Amino acid sequence: MKVFWFIPTHGDSRYLGVTTGGREVNYPYLKQVAQAVDSLGYEGALLPTGQSCEDAWIVASSLVPVTNQMKFLVAVRPGIMSPTQAARMSSTLDRLSNGRVLINVVTGGDPVELAGDGLQLQHHERYELTDEFLTVWKDLFKKEKVNFAGEYLDIREGKLLFPSVQTPYPPLYFGGSSLIGQEVAAKHVDVYLTWGETPDKVAEKIQRVRELAEKEGRTVRFGIRLHVIVRETEEEAWQAADKLIKYVDDDLIEASQKVFARYDSEGQKRMADLHRGRREQLEISPNLWAGIGLVRGGAGTALVGDPQTVAERMKEYEAIGIETFILSGYPHLEESYRVAELLFPYLNLQKKTDKSPSLVGEMVANDFHPKVTK
Repeated sequence: MKVFWFIPTHGDSRYLGVTTGGREVNYPYLKQVAQAVDSLGYEGALLPTGQSCEDAWIVASSLVPVTNQMKFLVAVRPGIMSPTQAARMSSTLDRLSNGRVLINVVTGGDPVELAGDGLQLQHHERYELTDEFLTVWKDLFKKEKVNFAGEYLDIREGKLLFPSVQTPYPPLYFGGSSLIGQEVAAKHVDVYLTWGETPDKVAEKIQRVRELAEKEGRTVRFGIRLHVIVRETEEEAWQAADKLIKYVDDDLIEASQKVFARYDSEGQKRMADLHRGRREQLEISPNLWAGIGLVRGGAGTALVGDPQTVAERMKEYEAIGIETFILSGYPHLEESYRVAELLFPYLNLQKKTDKSPSLVGEMVANDFHPKVTK
């Protein structure tokens, strides 16, 4: 099991929907979160993309020199970036980070935002473009020259002169819930990502993508994007979930859902269907809570509970094929520590090597080490 965290480049807070408990997005804070990720045993972190976020590539570039081992999952945007420029960016950051870059392929789901970036294609066309984009992007890492004439791209003697550290290229991550999205994933990517739907729905997705990949003669690994609210007791965890949305009223929910309704993303529609804008029944599966999706786009569900219970729910996803968990929690700095301290001991994580002796906790009576607990 690989566990990633999240760099909150679109803002952070103790509560959703209000400035109360909010934090400014600035470099010192993002650096704190990244260094926590780097030191606590996470595999790496996802950096979000879009008009509501600070630019992921610039943020990742600024955090590489102040971290040692964490990986950075950053986005390429077909239709907004050219595949040749995206390949150069990917290779450069991979080289300068000594192989710590992972590539998140984001086709986009908000037509209004995409139009603001100059991309006017419809949903199906964007995925056709993504197919062409990834064909070119991958070939640039493998060939001296790339020539490609497609419906959307016309590449003539494209080159990538500086190779990446990771071979044949930095691993590709991608999420798409529509059939064409899954076809693109099966054809091109290393890790298929889903948002936090119920285990049965996730299992259906995994099965479809596996079958499509087999037809392509490929295998694909799987990951899930979830929030997590873990506390020492079940009661405390659910109290924390309620507290997170204590300022979210019906008007804010209605305004948020109105924005999400314009999306042509199948994944966003599936997220909205989990709660339908209502807060009466937000636990949609044991310990899976849809409250965050009332006002947040994209990943809208959280695993809520004590460490043992949350770990068991994660293992249920693992049993159906999920290998990578991309987690987050509000506020992200404190929760990165809480998750590592409470949850990690119950997970089957690959231990990172460290030559220094492990001394955990405060000395007792100025004389001996505290006892080891799980």
